[in-house]
Amino acid sequence: MVVSFIQLLLQKIEPMFWTLELASYLEEAPWPATKDELIDYSIRSGAPIEVVENLQELDDEGTEVYESIEDIWPDYPSQDDFMFNEDEY
Repeated sequence: MVVSFIQLLLQKIEPMFWTLELASYLEEAPWPATKDELIDYSIRSGAPIEVVENLQELDDEGTEVYESIEDIWPDYPSQDDFMFNEDEY
């Protein structure tokens, strides 16, 4: 019982953790979208529970509109971050 209580507390303390894989589930989301719309989309599209949990941890009152994944995860890498030259292909 004590262990499960401690685990519950630790879950509440852990910050959002985004990876490229988790963020990729939001690439086709209906941008712009509110927090609730993104959570609904994530559930309907079968995204991992970590995506839903990360979205639930966003600090807003449900009225803020997010234009893209960069609004949620500012460090999301853009095409310019990769050393890929499209002209070569």
